[in-house]
Amino acid sequence: MGAETYPARVTARLDQPLSRWLWLVKWLLVIPHYVVLAFLWLAFVVLSVVAGVAILVTGRYPRGVFEFNVGVLRWTWRVQYYAIAAFGTDRYPPFTLDDDPGYPAHFDVEYPERLDRGLVLVKWWLLAIPHYLIVAAFAGGAWATWHFGGLISVLTVIAGVIVLFTGSYPASIYDFVLGMNRWVLRVAAYASLMTDEYPPFRLDTGGTENRPEPQDWPEPQDWPEPQDLPA
Repeated sequence: MGAETYPARVTARLDQPLSRWLWLVKWLLVIPHYVVLAFLWLAFVVLSVVAGVAILVTGRYPRGVFEFNVGVLRWTWRVQYYAIAAFGTDRYPPFTLDDDPGYPAHFDVEYPERLDRGLVLVKWWLLAIPHYLIVAAFAGGAWATWHFGGLISVLTVIAGVIVLFTGSYPASIYDFVLGMNRWVLRVAAYASLMTDEYPPFRLDTGGTENRPEPQDWPEPQDWPEPQDLPA
């Protein structure tokens, strides 16, 4: 992984070819998932409060609660990748909190051994406000569930129309949509107290997060001399 990888990692693979018409009804097909997720998100909120108290007292996020909450975000990401937040696959999402290695969308968060006790009181509301404003533009008012209304869903529908007529998902739209979803999930992980590392104001586009290490760049002495450059 690259030197600048955030503790909340979002990866995905665009499945090709995609059905030209299935995206028109995916929002209907995932209704069973939304019913289950409604209960999971209720538990997520309650357990996040429990985790906040535990962090305040002990400086640690209870491991079982952490795995459950990561699982809820992971499940949500898979459903939204299939549906309105990407239309990136025609494979129906699994009903599980665990990672599915065969599914094309993945989410994980590095477990923090220690967390700052004081930050727990301010990072989820005060410190995250600038990110909330950006994420609201990306995902709409109900950004926690990536519902209709934001730039993500607008571009995804445009991509769906293009797939309908051409059978091909535009790579530039896909990369940009993945970058916005990654931003949303990073903020969700930070606001859920899963990490103390502030989310970067950076749109990391595409389905992977690998970045070149500093040593992978050529040293200055290896750069071409001006006379060696083409005219």
